[in-house]
Amino acid sequence: MEDFNLKFGDTGEYIKILQEKLKILGFYNALITGSFGLATEEGVKAFQKEYNLEATGIVDAKMWKMLFELTAIATVITDKPKLQLGSTGEDVKELQTKLKALLYYTGNIDSNFDLETENAVKRFQFHNKITASGIVDDATWTMLDILFDNLNECAIDDELTPMLPITYVVQKGDTLYSIARRFNTTVDAIKRLNNLTSDILSIGQQLKIPNSNDEEVNEPIIYTVVRGDTLYSIARRFNTTLDEIKRLNGLTSNLLSIGQELKIPKSNDIKSE
Repeated sequence: MEDFNLKFGDTGEYIKILQEKLKILGFYNALITGSFGLATEEGVKAFQKEYNLEATGIVDAKMWKMLFELTAIATVITDKPKLQLGSTGEDVKELQTKLKALLYYTGNIDSNFDLETENAVKRFQFHNKITASGIVDDATWTMLDILFDNLNECAIDDELTPMLPITYVVQKGDTLYSIARRFNTTVDAIKRLNNLTSDILSIGQQLKIPNSNDEEVNEPIIYTVVRGDTLYSIARRFNTTLDEIKRLNGLTSNLLSIGQELKIPKSNDIKSE
């Protein structure tokens, strides 16, 4: 672990763990994103100052060890049942809801403890130094409740709707178009949410991304015609119809020009190129 370092711009599972630990200790109040942005860096520096470490903003092995020691918890005996593969009911629904809010579970909240739920539980347990059995016991419930209760920024109902925008850190090679495609939203929605007046981005820039339940996500995709495109090929790619594209754009013919911008009806089943 001598070379262990987490720093600004990093992303991934370790960053989510870092943010969770900092949140428990009161040094991080933003969303758990898995992206080491400015809010995370500020939290790291505040932690380092509080515990007499050099305030570099970089998490080394010594700080990592301290974070786990300081967030170790005593297991609380709960009145919640032990859950495992095959369990069903309202307690499973609560489990899935909390795991989804903490970004460990991406499936449907259907009250059925299936393999996807079990894998999410195992990831959560592993990240929080709990035996990764996939069985939700008192230790797992205790840590889950602590982390979930710290999500003060989210207004969550049974289906996690609505949620605050996602925070994304711009990486090398990103464009507004590629980011919009990745998060199933539009360039215009991102620009409006961030008050952007141009399409220029800088590495490390933090963007608010409309989550999949925001009203703005229902707006059409903006697609720029490239060489070889036809209305038929575009309709197939975006799982819509030629007539629907023509209607949405007020087109009276099938002729397109390179660089022309088209509004494309939103679909949850966009075909890969």
